[in-house]
Order: sequence, then C-alpha cells, then structure tokens
Amino acid sequence: MEEKVKEVIDELRPFLMNDGGNIELIKIENGIVYVAFQGACAGCALRDMTLTEGIERTIKERVPEIKEVRLVN
Repeated sequence: MEEKVKEVIDELRPFLMNDGGNIELIKIENGIVYVAFQGACAGCALRDMTLTEGIERTIKERVPEIKEVRLVN
C-alpha cells in the first residue's frame, strides 16, 4: 500500500513543483495518509483545496484502502 501511495504522490509532485511547492509523505497509519506541504504550498491559501480535491481524491481513487489524507504542519 505504501508503495502505491508513493507512486501517486510522485505523479502529483510535478504539479506542485511548478508552483514552487512540494509534498512529503510522513506516514501511513490505519488507512490514513499523513503528508506535509513544503515551499510555496506550505503557506498557500488554496492548500486545503489542493489537499482534498487533488491529492486525497487521486490517492483514494488509486489506493482504495486509504480512507483519508491529512496535512501535518
């Protein structure tokens, strides 16, 4: 499961990097993925929308075992 999540994050990373940001996988625990935004994404006003509408939705589509994606500060 972790490898699948890493693959999805690696596919999404270039989109974040285009805007000066990045994403780091912190851990996966009980079907919940914990990530941290870096660079421009860390302070972006749209980070919550990016998290839920982009990252979480894509991860859950490709890795159905995942229940939620949470942002770690």
